[in-house]
Amino acid sequence: MEALYHQTNKQVHEVQSYMGHLETSDKQSVHLVENEIQARIDRIFSNLERLEILSSKEPANKRQNAKLRVDQLKYDVQHLQSALRNFQHRRYNREQQEKQREELMARSFTANDSDTTIPIDETLQFNESLQNAHRGMDDLIGSGTSILHGLRDQRMTLKLSKVPAKRGETCLIAFLNVLTLLPSWGLCDSSCLLNCRSPLHH
Repeated sequence: MEALYHQTNKQVHEVQSYMGHLETSDKQSVHLVENEIQARIDRIFSNLERLEILSSKEPANKRQNAKLRVDQLKYDVQHLQSALRNFQHRRYNREQQEKQREELMARSFTANDSDTTIPIDETLQFNESLQNAHRGMDDLIGSGTSILHGLRDQRMTLKLSKVPAKRGETCLIAFLNVLTLLPSWGLCDSSCLLNCRSPLHH
């Protein structure tokens, strides 16, 4: 048992020293280092199974101490196994993050890539729609003002019965339609309508 114990203890120290190669290895060789460490750990576990059997066969006065020594080796190699797995987990996460960054950079500089479209906030969409509505109202009011000026220049009144020409009647009806649409948008009140009609009274 003593020979196998010392051999296994030496293997544990060798693995502890070899673990340092994990941090210094490049991407191409780190997998080889990991495989080598795992293989050595597996051999140590195999030796520990034999040592547990041998320690149970030690004389009564040595059995307890032999088991303690084997348990210490088992604890050390389990710690090495956990360290290896933690390193592999960190390496995997690091490689995944690097891969995602590369894919993101590739998409960011691709023209007309639908995947890089940035969603527009609902508030921005609402403001844009409101601005469009305002521009549309400005156009309608401008058209109505032009009609009123035309009617005034032709010395016409709002009384349809006194409109002598079809052209004046058509213009007046169009403007009245404009005035009818304004309140439905909540953008023109009675004072607005009064202001809009003011050119007729000049």
